[in-house]
Amino acid sequence: MKTQNPAACRRCGTCCRKGGPSFHLSDKDIPESGKIPLSALYTIREGELARDNVRGYLHPQPSDIIKIKGRENAATCIFFSETDRSCTVYDFRPLECRVLNCRDTREIEKIYAENRLGRRELLGKIPGLWDLVQAHQQQCDYREILPALRELKGGKRKISGRLGEIVHCDMLIREQVRERSGNKEDINDFLFGRPLQTTLRPLGLHIRKEGEKIFIRTVF
Repeated sequence: MKTQNPAACRRCGTCCRKGGPSFHLSDKDIPESGKIPLSALYTIREGELARDNVRGYLHPQPSDIIKIKGRENAATCIFFSETDRSCTVYDFRPLECRVLNCRDTREIEKIYAENRLGRRELLGKIPGLWDLVQAHQQQCDYREILPALRELKGGKRKISGRLGEIVHCDMLIREQVRERSGNKEDINDFLFGRPLQTTLRPLGLHIRKEGEKIFIRTVF
């Protein structure tokens, strides 16, 4: 009687529905070669508050994390096929997908936070573009944003002018890059991380733009 390999994937889709994988240095060739385009990726930026899936808590990230996007309004990896519960990029899937065994997570726990691929490794040799990414990181730094949010939650009612400047800068840089790129694929989420409108909403800061005006309000 043939026994099933306990490490074999049963293609239940549970892992894929929980979100796309993060990239490690050994995965560098995948985006560089275009096997997975940059438009399919997003960056959790250094300093951004995000969940550690191994430890199970939120904390500011010590470095960039590059991940495959999820579907709109869902965490499910965009390369997961619901039709036959398969991976459409299986032959060049990232390291985390290759080592993951949902019934024994020891291997992925070993490599989870090690040797992560960052924007510098992919863009550092492109002077103009890398300079722009660095400028955005400095001007829209989560190390300024998160303390300002904590002050608001602590009872400070007025949203600081600096926080408004950061939000405006984030929007402006994205708009300029989108305009300059013309009809090319949108890679803003990879270059600059997800918009502050998206990342700050779960933290109680609602941002909207009407014409040239930006409106910010808190919902704590």
